[in-house]
Amino acid sequence: MFLVLEEVKKISNELLEGKGYIIIPSVFSPNDIEEAHRLITFYLEHEEEKTTHFQGKNKDTLHLQKRVWNLLNKGDIFVKMVQVPLVVKIVQEFLGSEVCLGSIAANCIFPGGPGQEPHIDYPYWDMYKKESFPKNINASFPLNCQVTILLNDFTVENGATGVLPYTQKLCRYPDEKDTIKYFEECERMTGKAGDIAIFNGLTWHGAMPNNSSNEVRNAILLQYLPKFVKPMEDQKRGVKKEVIDNASPILRQLLGLDYPYPKVLDEDEAINAEGRD
Repeated sequence: MFLVLEEVKKISNELLEGKGYIIIPSVFSPNDIEEAHRLITFYLEHEEEKTTHFQGKNKDTLHLQKRVWNLLNKGDIFVKMVQVPLVVKIVQEFLGSEVCLGSIAANCIFPGGPGQEPHIDYPYWDMYKKESFPKNINASFPLNCQVTILLNDFTVENGATGVLPYTQKLCRYPDEKDTIKYFEECERMTGKAGDIAIFNGLTWHGAMPNNSSNEVRNAILLQYLPKFVKPMEDQKRGVKKEVIDNASPILRQLLGLDYPYPKVLDEDEAINAEGRD
């Protein structure tokens, strides 16, 4: 799929000023989805359970939401997924030309899984501690763009992600009163395997309960950030040398490999290293 610049700008504006999310159909081929699904199933079966998020009121059912982290080390298909030109164009327009990758992980909701509390994403995700954020932080510019790749059909029954449109403009973590409104009014990101959902990380959202009898709701979660925001996953230390050695220029950028900071400036070359001229 190819988007012209005006379409990319329209999507970016929708994420910032509109509903806060869009769905683009058929971005990935059935073969891509099958390979990603196969690998995620393998790692779910062979890795021990990993850290997960937004399950605070359902700690007794943590086993019904599982994550597979650090996917760049776990299959070429995931290296491909983070640098698809369509997605890169959109996130560069939204977050700046030197956008970086904060994380790539799988999120799997098993039958009976209660879903998640409505939330906002990194780096906003602990904004319930308002005092820890800068004075007058606001939604006028974004610090996150999330891309969800559907590995199977997302339905209301199996827990398709809920999202409350326009909430990205509020720039706050939903409280208990907001949570009631969210569950009453949220829309659902339903779609087919191979579709992607792109949304502003400030938009209130969350995996919904999986009420199906036998469907595991699987998705790949891509997190993109401006170049100056510290990534959630430690890309420089966590990604294998083999992946780095074979990285394309755009993947090197996404991993922050050529971004010089932080650095020990006491050891830096004695030149004028920054400035327009």
